[in-house]
Amino acid sequence: MELVHNPRLAPAKVDELTQFALRLADAAAEVTLAHFRTALPVDNKTEHLADYDPVTIADKGAEEVIRNMISDHYPEHSVLGEEHGMHKGASDLTWVIDPIDGTRSFVAGVPLWGTLIALNDGAQPVIGVMDQPYIGERYVGRPGGSEAITRFGTHVLKASACTKLSEAIFATTDPALFDAEGVRPAFDSLQAKTRLRRFGGDCYFYCLLASGTIDLVLDPGMQAFDIQALIPIVEEAGGVVSNWEGGPAQAGGNIIAAATPELHQEALREIAASLR
Repeated sequence: MELVHNPRLAPAKVDELTQFALRLADAAAEVTLAHFRTALPVDNKTEHLADYDPVTIADKGAEEVIRNMISDHYPEHSVLGEEHGMHKGASDLTWVIDPIDGTRSFVAGVPLWGTLIALNDGAQPVIGVMDQPYIGERYVGRPGGSEAITRFGTHVLKASACTKLSEAIFATTDPALFDAEGVRPAFDSLQAKTRLRRFGGDCYFYCLLASGTIDLVLDPGMQAFDIQALIPIVEEAGGVVSNWEGGPAQAGGNIIAAATPELHQEALREIAASLR
């Protein structure tokens, strides 16, 4: 996605669009929860079982609901979604949507998937929402801070103070995703040098990083709609998100998120050394 610069949104506009993003999450939840842990049909986006990439009527239906609401309320806005691609509007404000991030978990009945909704202002994602409606947790990042909204109330998110790989809790979606040529050494090196490893969390792990319980997340081959909503959540909580070269993450690719700049830099050095 080519991004065009747009002046920073005024605080009142950020408030308005954040509340709208939460309404989008509510609408998507009505679709996804109706299908979660049911015997719904599952299609494979790829031709090979080894590259199983599932999609369901819940993915498609949730994105359609979100797109329809955006069209009704902000017809000038652009929309990029996993299931239905790019719709270019007159505005360079772009909603970036993954209706179910973690569809593999969704079809397996594991409640670690989430609906991702980002608003990109033409330069970067400025609002991000991750909604996990089954367990009732919602994570919101926007200029000025990140917060979690749960059944226990609303609280401010703050990433941990971890600065060393040897003390870090490390997470990734699936070690098998690193089987692609050229990326496995990065995973092997980091998992060997961190104190604890957890797998299978998809977008939820990035929110746990923002919450201060996970310190480092590594994922290869992400798309823009996989990561844009998570960037404000992590960065407004004090964390760092980049690609493996230390550049911007919003276009996707190989992504790393860390609780502190010091941990981020140590991990980048380790990745670079492992891939030589």
